[in-house]
Amino acid sequence: MHDTDMNFRPDASGDFRPRIDLQHLQRSVSLVKSEIGKVIIGQESMIEHLIAALLANGHVLIEGVPGVAKTITAKLLARTIDVGFSRIQFTPDLMPSDILGGSVFNAKTTEFEFRAGPVFSNFILIDEINRSPAKTQSALFEVMEERQITMDGTRYEMEQPFLVIATQNPIEHEGTYRLPEAQLDRFLFKVNVGYPDLQQEISIITNEHSNRLADKTDAVQPVVSASELKEFQGLVRNIVVETHLLEYIAGIIVNTRENPFLYLGASPRAGLALLAASKSFAAIRGRDFVTPEDIKEASYAVLRHRVMVTPEREMEGLTSDEIVRQILESIEIPR
Repeated sequence: MHDTDMNFRPDASGDFRPRIDLQHLQRSVSLVKSEIGKVIIGQESMIEHLIAALLANGHVLIEGVPGVAKTITAKLLARTIDVGFSRIQFTPDLMPSDILGGSVFNAKTTEFEFRAGPVFSNFILIDEINRSPAKTQSALFEVMEERQITMDGTRYEMEQPFLVIATQNPIEHEGTYRLPEAQLDRFLFKVNVGYPDLQQEISIITNEHSNRLADKTDAVQPVVSASELKEFQGLVRNIVVETHLLEYIAGIIVNTRENPFLYLGASPRAGLALLAASKSFAAIRGRDFVTPEDIKEASYAVLRHRVMVTPEREMEGLTSDEIVRQILESIEIPR
């Protein structure tokens, strides 16, 4: 069957049109990119992955050295969406109650009442997530996976949409705590952010010189409402994935478990994440069906934090990205 047969159907006039209308979604994605581009130079891959995560209703871990616009980009993305925003700075003395909230005694009613913490918002930015110990990090498990918390036997559900974006520094190890594998698995993407090239560096400096705004985020305006975002997420869930591509995704996941260079392979949750992310990339490209290229593009950010390289290979300098690349090259691409 040709792509045109798969992707289009005739309307009443006999013309062919997409099964899912993605024009509004594409326009909104362009508007979001345009707003962020008022402040951020380059980092197109990070921005696109953040948008894809939004559409897939998944959380993101951003890793990069200080000063590569991790935090500001997340803040700007939140500003383009007309939803609640909360920023939490992780520190070694941060307690779970500082994030989730807790019961406070009300002298007037002589009863304890729940006071919500900063996690009760739509868009949560966690700065330097690896600066807090495991007890505090584990407080995020339930809220990230199930979009709810349970406190004193009572369940509190998060308002939708709900997205966590966390940042961490890969080179600073003093005073940091390694994220548990169980928590890493709850992030849809791990996005690695590198340095800009020369031309981008020149543009960054030039842009800063000409910018007279005290707060750069003032230049960015909301362009997508909460209801629109939820509508887009519904459209993405309905993106078509052919059976042979589902088998392709499963083949990639199983291959990570059988790879001799990996100490830990990807979990079934990774396969579901790869499916959701592939749909997002297809929608961003204006297609209502997934291609192998969408799956390959999503694979690195979905898998790099879910697999563990064997100590011997890690000492040789082999990275999880390199092994993912080898896996993708070894599996026959379905057509």
